Amino acid sequence: MQSTAGLPPSWEVRHSNSKNLPYYFNTSTKESRWEPPSGTDTEALKSYMATHHSSAPIRSPDVAKDGGKIRAAHLLIKHKDSRRPSSWRENEITRTKEEAISTLLGHEARIRSGQASLGDLAMTESDCSSARKKGDLGYFGRGDMQKEFEEAAFAMKPGEVSNVVETASGVHLIERLE
Repeated sequence: MQSTAGLPPSWEVRHSNSKNLPYYFNTSTKESRWEPPSGTDTEALKSYMATHHSSAPIRSPDVAKDGGKIRAAHLLIKHKDSRRPSSWRENEITRTKEEAISTLLGHEARIRSGQASLGDLAMTESDCSSARKKGDLGYFGRGDMQKEFEEAAFAMKPGEVSNVVETASGVHLIERLE
């Protein structure tokens, strides 16, 4: 019998204080992992996470003002050739890169038309665990992210949303927050 979170027996969602993200813990085996365990009902998990693991806004640290750091959110769509083709949404990602780009372009159209925000879409559609925080990655500096992601994020002004950005992780839309 699955929990209300859609997890198999003995699994529960816990919160990492160091990463400020939820993770999955098996109370019987004491195994912990960032990705949902096999047998998870991903639709039930999406609903549970959107309800129970949306976080409060991140406050601006002093280092962001004078340390050259920026804050961004993203929506990640992984594909079968991503460096880790699994996520909290899907245990095994089989879509092609072209399908991932097509999906992301659909999300981009909704964002640019004002139908949805990147953060709201990220909560249910992003393959990154940051989905729980509306895609918010917090503050980061140069050298903290993959090169293509970093270049796109630092090139934007706050409030701007990128076009499709390809990295080894998959394809992203990035919104510069600060």
